[in-house]
Amino acid sequence: MNSADSAAEQDSTRLRAQLDTLTTEAFRPELAEIDRLGTLDIARIMNAEDAAVPTAVAGRLPQIAAAIDAIAARMSRGGRLVYAGAGTAGRLGVLDASECPPTFNTRPEQVVGVIAGGPEEAVVSSVEGAEDSAELAARDLDRLGIGPDDTVIGVSASGRTPYAVGAVEYARRRGALTVGLSCNTGSALAAAADHGIEVVVGPELLTGSTRLKAGTAQKLVLNMISTITMIRLGKTFGNLMVDVRASNDKLRARSRRIVFLATGASDERIESALAATDGEVKNAILTILGGVDAPTAGKLLGEANGHLRAALDAAAR
Repeated sequence: MNSADSAAEQDSTRLRAQLDTLTTEAFRPELAEIDRLGTLDIARIMNAEDAAVPTAVAGRLPQIAAAIDAIAARMSRGGRLVYAGAGTAGRLGVLDASECPPTFNTRPEQVVGVIAGGPEEAVVSSVEGAEDSAELAARDLDRLGIGPDDTVIGVSASGRTPYAVGAVEYARRRGALTVGLSCNTGSALAAAADHGIEVVVGPELLTGSTRLKAGTAQKLVLNMISTITMIRLGKTFGNLMVDVRASNDKLRARSRRIVFLATGASDERIESALAATDGEVKNAILTILGGVDAPTAGKLLGEANGHLRAALDAAAR
């Protein structure tokens, strides 16, 4: 055996030993013959497994809330929210980022998902080896010009993926806020981050298939992070998405409905307000409830940093 083969064997042995310590990779002997069961029985087992995920997330709510408050503070100063991960974890970050512009009218560069191997290929297929490169993560974040007002969230079920850990380490060196989201305790990712969030959901139905419970847990946490951060930034009015971007017929109908739910105004009044404010839901609501014209609504919202409640208070004075 030459030295290269010996080194490769040693690396393989070391990796197997690491996997043996991870809860997400644990083998469940009680499910060793699950393929012999009927479809309904397998579905019931899987559903019961999934039902445990929200409880695991609930146990980490204080850490999640602390991270959100820190993220919102940075974003209120103009910072960006960046998710970084590989495989399923990376795809979940890209998905969450892509849904922020239509839901909260964020700029495309305001919430970003970076994935090992790049979005063009890695989102729809596996890019082998990319997740093993911390240097690739640093290069991807360097292109974004990560700085002190930004937040980088490394996402990794195992908590040891070099790409996610490398992203957090690089971002921290650049002075950015860092969050590590994983599904194992004592993870390298949590240790590298300012805020470690470890949602332990236990071994998977299929050994090591972390797109299952771990993926569900990560999706739930990312939903919380982006949604509550946007609430803190004034992107909602109560539970109404008043910053929704009306880019198609469905969203235009939703915009009219949101203005109605917020104001109770007639259809004619709503259409007039939306026309006067170029379809901006938040501005239209302010013209109706605050009794101001469209230019004044825009000015008040600007002075209130986009917070509709504060703008309404100012209009009432």
